[in-house]
Amino acid sequence: MKKQKSYTVDEATKVLEHFCAYQERCHKEVEQKLYDLQMIPEAKEKIILHLLQHNFLNEERFAKAFVRGKFSIKKWGKIKIVNELKFKNISSYNIKTALKEINEEEYFSTLQKIAKKKMSLIREPNAFKKKNKLVTFLISKGYESELIYKIVNTLI
Repeated sequence: MKKQKSYTVDEATKVLEHFCAYQERCHKEVEQKLYDLQMIPEAKEKIILHLLQHNFLNEERFAKAFVRGKFSIKKWGKIKIVNELKFKNISSYNIKTALKEINEEEYFSTLQKIAKKKMSLIREPNAFKKKNKLVTFLISKGYESELIYKIVNTLI
């Protein structure tokens, strides 16, 4: 069995500075990393405080980057984004602030594009079943049902 390397507080701080500099992180991810490094609670607190003071760790910045990324790259809807942020223990205030990163017109037009693209891929002769498959897909992407029905009803 491989013995895990033990870290001093300074070494662990450097590891986590790199971890946070590479990509935006939330507190939960940092705490998991500290747990993986087997740091004691006092060391964890000291390191997290250091990361916060030196702006390596910023929950609001993380939430905004997360929202922009998941919407523009993965084309997720707000519901799915909010659920993921809640899972990462992001505060309601930061979630609300981060959602402002999404332009409403862009949000609606992205949903339309996804719906049209998926519509062309669904090989279902029955219009009702086709509509149902499309709605189910869009809900799984995390879009709001009232927007989905507004768009789906114009397509089918």
